[in-house]
Amino acid sequence: MLGLIIGFPLLGFLVNGIWYLVFQSSPSAKKANSVVTGLISTLAISVSLAISLWLFYKFSLVSESSRVIEQKIFSWIQFSGLQVDFILRLDALSLIFCLVISGVGALIHLYSIGYMAHDKTPGKFFAYLNLFCFAMLILVLGGSLPVLFLGWEGVGLCSYLLIGYWYEDYEKAIAGKKAFVVNRIGDFGFLLGMFLIFTSFGTLDFEFLRLSVIQGNAPNLPHLIESGTVTAICLLLFLGCTGKSAQIPLYVWLPDAMAGPTPVSALIHAATMVTSGIYLVARMNFLFLLSPTAMQIVAVTGGLTAVFAGTIAVAQTDIKKILAYSTVSQLGYMFLGCGVGAFSAGVFHVVTHAFFKALLFLGAGSVIHGMHEEQNILKMGNLRKHMPKTYLVFLVAWLAICGIPPFSGFFSKDEILWKTFSSHGGSIWLWVLGVLGAILTAFYMTRLFVLTFLGDYRGSNDNKIHDSPSVMIVPLQILAVFSLLGGLIGIPHFSWIEHWLLPVIPHHEIEDLSSHSLEWILMGVSVLVAVVGIVFIFRFYRNLNRANELKQKFSRLYEIIQHKWFIDEIYEFLLVKPIHAFSKNLWLEMDVGIVDRLMVGFGKFSQWSGQGLRVLHTGVVQIYLVFVLLGAFLALGYLIYGMV
Repeated sequence: MLGLIIGFPLLGFLVNGIWYLVFQSSPSAKKANSVVTGLISTLAISVSLAISLWLFYKFSLVSESSRVIEQKIFSWIQFSGLQVDFILRLDALSLIFCLVISGVGALIHLYSIGYMAHDKTPGKFFAYLNLFCFAMLILVLGGSLPVLFLGWEGVGLCSYLLIGYWYEDYEKAIAGKKAFVVNRIGDFGFLLGMFLIFTSFGTLDFEFLRLSVIQGNAPNLPHLIESGTVTAICLLLFLGCTGKSAQIPLYVWLPDAMAGPTPVSALIHAATMVTSGIYLVARMNFLFLLSPTAMQIVAVTGGLTAVFAGTIAVAQTDIKKILAYSTVSQLGYMFLGCGVGAFSAGVFHVVTHAFFKALLFLGAGSVIHGMHEEQNILKMGNLRKHMPKTYLVFLVAWLAICGIPPFSGFFSKDEILWKTFSSHGGSIWLWVLGVLGAILTAFYMTRLFVLTFLGDYRGSNDNKIHDSPSVMIVPLQILAVFSLLGGLIGIPHFSWIEHWLLPVIPHHEIEDLSSHSLEWILMGVSVLVAVVGIVFIFRFYRNLNRANELKQKFSRLYEIIQHKWFIDEIYEFLLVKPIHAFSKNLWLEMDVGIVDRLMVGFGKFSQWSGQGLRVLHTGVVQIYLVFVLLGAFLALGYLIYGMV
């Protein structure tokens, strides 16, 4: 059963890949490609969704301890005491992610049929989408760290292929390469952490590792904790998470990932790749809880990332770039929750974020499609008149991400803020970072919404603006329903998702220190600051003259924020250029100066020696006989005199 969940996206990849290779030279086939290959791809991931829903139903009928399914596919690695089987394991946590990946992924696939209708090679595009989902499903279903890492690297490869899908454009090709390289930095930390786990615990299987830690069966566990080995393991794993889930300092690839088609942005930012870091931390919660230092670093990194990315988003004008930095900020919230021990709250925000962020990106894609590839929000305005269906669904997503009740984002974001304030691992300062992130979210999302859909149209021609076709609107409407109602699974003190995750994430990691009345007060504060921010920015940006005056007044600060605090330039100066210069000199000195010269020298020696010996080959038999006789005399002389 589990093999079928990953098998159907793989089958869709193979079918669409063969379709692309066979029919890419046929113009008539290309025209029908977007519909046929899109339906094949959508059907493939939809079957995975159907199987996941069936397993969810079966799980709901059994006790918590029975909610585990394991399937061995084949024996994979057998080497010097290390045996790794390709095992898929489904439990409460991985099933939640399977539902999100396949559910939101299916809607994105369906949406892509309309969005990519005019693409030249949709067969290749849909093949890559299915491969992406296949790799992500392996990641969350993997029963051991090596299997998870296989999916981890798979989504990295697919992100490179999809971000740089339009590789003829140099900027898009560079963006794909940047994502690939930055993720390799984090992946190196992941590998080191995995090696250290094996040397310390003797296993890489999640269940064996969890039982050895919880039951205290791990050899020298107190020593591993006291010596800092567990902290080192957690921090190395978290380094991998900062790459995949775009946290400080490895977040820089994610905004550039907007170079890919908009459905790719939705898939990466909402349901798949960027959530893999949250999944890893939640999966390894039993190990992270052994290291307060690692937990604190996770929480602080998440809080700082939430605020830092939010400050950048407030000055961007590209609709997709704003949403990209919004994703970085929301991922910071998830790590903030996990860092204070509220792993279930972090997973809860993964679910709600998947709904409203997919809706935001696909809604942005609808805007770009209707505006004929225009992405600058300063050249939009009053689109609610021309795109009423897109306007309504975007309205829902906007309220959800701002945390306005009863929309889904309110419940998950408030849960994280409350746990940050009340838990042993949290603090008032981390809570302040979370509140600042909420204020910034309300600021940049309201700015985006007002400049895009309200006010006066600021573009050159509004006659050709149109709403998207039904194949694009229907997925948006479905996501809007989940963005509105999805938060009900995590109502405070009656949280279904927290109870569901109990077998994987027990309650004992959190102990509330404050009263329920204080919880209501803090909930009111978070909603109040969001509402105040929305009202203020709403009124401020209805008159762009006031906004321009403020921008001129703080022109230097605005320029710094608009250029993303010049972080890319700093990385270029401190890291990229020195490494490039060192590599170039190393290449010139070692490869060109030594290796190439040595190889050329061998070649020239062979050439010269061959030319020197060539004079002996005259073709005259008498001369050859002379040399034979000479050789015979020398041999005879050696036999006579050499043995004396």
